[in-house]
Amino acid sequence: MNRISYVILFGALLLSMGCNPKKEVKTIKIGMCSDVHLPTMHDSEYRITSFIDSMQSARPDFIIELGDFGIPDERYASYFGIWNSFSGPRFHVIGNHEMDGGTTLEAAVAYRNMERSYYSFHQNGFHFIVLDGNDKQFPDQKGYRSFMGNEQLKWLEKELEMPDEPVIIFSHQGIGSDPGNPGERYSIENAEEVRALFEQHNKENQHNKIIACFNGHTHHDFVEELNGIWYITINSMAYKWLGEEYEHLRYSEEIDKNFKWIKYTAPYKDPLYTVVEISTEGYIKMSGKYSAYVGPSPWELGYPEHLKQFVKPQITERFMEFSLD
Repeated sequence: MNRISYVILFGALLLSMGCNPKKEVKTIKIGMCSDVHLPTMHDSEYRITSFIDSMQSARPDFIIELGDFGIPDERYASYFGIWNSFSGPRFHVIGNHEMDGGTTLEAAVAYRNMERSYYSFHQNGFHFIVLDGNDKQFPDQKGYRSFMGNEQLKWLEKELEMPDEPVIIFSHQGIGSDPGNPGERYSIENAEEVRALFEQHNKENQHNKIIACFNGHTHHDFVEELNGIWYITINSMAYKWLGEEYEHLRYSEEIDKNFKWIKYTAPYKDPLYTVVEISTEGYIKMSGKYSAYVGPSPWELGYPEHLKQFVKPQITERFMEFSLD
């Protein structure tokens, strides 16, 4: 090899080793809450105000509530106004209780200035997909629903083909295996089908794969990793629903008269919410928020002990890792 060829080869080697720019690290902060249930609690104004005040200080890139916020009723308009006072981007997920009192899905969506009940957006190098778990499983289905239909799943498949960046999923009902009482199913009815779609996408796409799915609905503090995807349940801002068999008067008789559902819950003294930081360096970091029950705990009332590890008045501080390689 002559001297000129050696210099050219050596220069090419240096370029390949040292001059390729390192991929830029992307990090995003999300203010997150779920299951505020504005109509249920007598102190909803305090709870939602506490969240917004905290987020104004924390300054996340956006805030999102994961469903069961409230119905479009004049009685709750001021609470929606508090939510809308946040100075940054704000997003909603449609929960099953958004259609209470005969409210239509169309009305719930319009009141939140959403174009549709499932949608996507980009922020800080991440692609976010919001799903709607309230589709009908069969045409004449009545009552609350927990399903994602074919039309939505076809849209989701096309949506996943688009981004060249990591994907985060939001839904109200869970897509993981969030546990409940024996015989109860807390995730959507076709959770396995949707997870299979996610996992197939991740096999074929490394750099824009699905990292995590966040949901509410169960009022649990729960996290699991299934086949490389994190499924994270965000606890309710307000309470754990117990049911009529655990009825207990926790506030005054006047409050009970005006807010008749509270006595079937185990309310949290302080509102629960979190700030989630996600980085392409390969981590998800959740801030913790800890409270106590108002009145007796569920266990003092005989609630099933096997749920104790998930039913608690807190959002646990967590650090979760993932790989984009």
